[in-house]
Amino acid sequence: MKNFVQTGDVVTFIAPAGGVTSGVPVVVNSLVLIPALSAAATYECEGAVTGVYELPKKSTDTPTQFAKAYWDDSEGEVTTTATDNTLIGVFMNALGTGTALADIRLNGVGV
Repeated sequence: MKNFVQTGDVVTFIAPAGGVTSGVPVVVNSLVLIPALSAAATYECEGAVTGVYELPKKSTDTPTQFAKAYWDDSEGEVTTTATDNTLIGVFMNALGTGTALADIRLNGVGV
């Protein structure tokens, strides 16, 4: 195709105020990304918008398989709570109380 640009699984973005940390989700305008590298604010970097990533989970949440996963930026963890949090994808597995990590499939769409 003459108009193909890229697959879009990894995209280039400018690190927002406060910078970004490799592997820690960041919301830039309407898109959730997992930065490949740490970068200071205003630096160009790359981040994944799709794929499955192991992320910290709110230990008291008990998601079912493929339940919606939200990023709680203030706590730095995924949660099943939608209020004041950003939808980032789905939980890949059902998890019980006390679980500290979760495999999350990023949805790759603007929020």
